[in-house]
Amino acid sequence: MTGTLVILRHGQSEWNRLNLFTGWHDVELTEQGRTEAVQAGRTMADAGLRFDTSHTSLLTRAVVTQNLALEAMGQPWLPVERHWRLNERHYGALQGLDKVETTNRHGEEQTYIWRRSFDTPPPAVETDSPEHPANDPRYRSLPRDVLPGTECLADVVTRVLPYWYDRIAPQLLAGLDVLVTAHGNSLRALLMHLENVSPDEIAEVNIPTGVPRRYTFGDELGVEAAEYLGDPDVIAAAIAHVAGQATSQH
Repeated sequence: MTGTLVILRHGQSEWNRLNLFTGWHDVELTEQGRTEAVQAGRTMADAGLRFDTSHTSLLTRAVVTQNLALEAMGQPWLPVERHWRLNERHYGALQGLDKVETTNRHGEEQTYIWRRSFDTPPPAVETDSPEHPANDPRYRSLPRDVLPGTECLADVVTRVLPYWYDRIAPQLLAGLDVLVTAHGNSLRALLMHLENVSPDEIAEVNIPTGVPRRYTFGDELGVEAAEYLGDPDVIAAAIAHVAGQATSQH
């Protein structure tokens, strides 16, 4: 019998709170983000979920979110695999910039293209920039040519899907229940694949922080059901918050 998958975007980070483009920059969770992580664990426990294994990115906000959620579930001992392929999309030269100020400077249309288009990346950072992952010790064992100076969502799909096929899908097919805690865009890339969302449609898909999304599968990992867990009104407000980040202060 195929296992159940839950995807979880990390709780609010310090740069989420400041409304900055974050990408591969490593930032901590806010107190609200830590609360969201704990609540996500309680929500999953209340839904009767128990996991056999789990995955995160190499970024602190995802790692800590998963730790807090699993502790709230009574599963702090759960096996965890961490991989750069689950990292957030690299926002290139936009990393660290305010989203509203970027919109005011470059216009709503251009900023929307950088944030939401499927195949147009922002301007890249140079390889000697502190924002380039080649200068981060956690990636020192990787070939430099796999480390991005910028990415569009198509690039994220290209790096996430091999991890899905090589690590996550075989576990689900073996009947294991799996938790994946990652980021807005790496999870959008996975959602796009699982739910057959087109490049045009994915632009309007917003994944809220700290809200578990459960998948159940039929044969050959065909999705039978996908749903967010928790209070529908709270979830709707969280999705709207993500959608409005480039146009208003939060």
